[in-house]
Amino acid sequence: MQLIATDLDGTLLNENHEISAENRQALQMAKDNGVEIVVATGRSYSAAKLPLRNAGLDFPIICLNGAKIYDKAEQLIRSAPLDKQTCREIQQVCQQNNMYFEVFTNKATYSESREKFLEVMIDIMVSAFPHLSREDVELEATNRFQQERIETVDDFEALFDREDIEVYKMLAFSMDDTTLERVRETLEKAPDLTITSSGLSNLEFNHPDAQKGIAVELFAKKYGIKMKDVMAIGDNFNDVSMIKAAGFGVAMGNANEEIKAMANFTTRTNREDGVAYAVRKFLSK
Repeated sequence: MQLIATDLDGTLLNENHEISAENRQALQMAKDNGVEIVVATGRSYSAAKLPLRNAGLDFPIICLNGAKIYDKAEQLIRSAPLDKQTCREIQQVCQQNNMYFEVFTNKATYSESREKFLEVMIDIMVSAFPHLSREDVELEATNRFQQERIETVDDFEALFDREDIEVYKMLAFSMDDTTLERVRETLEKAPDLTITSSGLSNLEFNHPDAQKGIAVELFAKKYGIKMKDVMAIGDNFNDVSMIKAAGFGVAMGNANEEIKAMANFTTRTNREDGVAYAVRKFLSK
C-alpha cells in the first residue's frame, strides 16, 4: 500500500464529527511509514481542513467530490466546474420540487435562506438521530452552517451570470424519497452532469470529471503511484467511484449494504475507529 484515500463524514469522522485519537494515530503511523494520505470528501476545502487541523493532521485534500484537487503543498492542481446552464437547470428543477439547495463556488457556498437551511437540517437530524434533544440538534445544524461558511443570496440567476464565479457542486435536500427520485430522474440525462449522494435525504450534482475515483487516480499518478497500490475508504454513494477504482476498496461498517458489496473489505463503523482498524490490518500488505 502506497496511498490511502479516505472520506471524512461517516468514515474518518466519528459521530461527533471529529477524528478520534485512534484514527489519527493510525494515519500518522502510515504516513511515517512512507504511505501517502489524501482526504477525499464532498466538503469544501475550508470545511475539510477544519477537522484535520483540530486533530493536528495535515494531508492533501480532494474536495467537493473531486471537483478540486489540492496537492501536498496546498496548491490547486485541477478543478472541474459545472457548466452554468446546467446549474440553471438544477436550480429550476430543485425549486419546482421545493427542495432546499446549496451552491458551492470558488468564492463561497450560497443558499437562499439561513432559516430554510436550519429547518431542513433540523428535520434531517431529528430523523437520523432521534436520541438527540432539540437543543443538541439545533446546535449541530448551526455548526454545519458555520463550518461551510454559507452565505445567503436572493438571485441565483445573477450569481450564475457572474464571470468571476465558478460552480463546483450543488447539493440539494429533501425528506421525501419520492421527490429525490423524481429530481434524479429529471436531471440524470442532462449533459455534463453526474449525480450522487453523500447521506440521507440529499443529492449531489457535479461535473462528470468531478468524481472521487477520477481525482484519486490523478492524485496517485502525480506521485507515481499505481492504483493497485491504493486503498480507498468510504461509506456512501459519492465514494463508490474511488472504492471501485482503488486496488483495495474498503467500506465502513456503517455503509449501505450495496456499497459493502462493491468493496474488497468491510471494516468497523466510524464510531468504532473503522479507518484505524483497516489501516492497521492492511498496512503491511
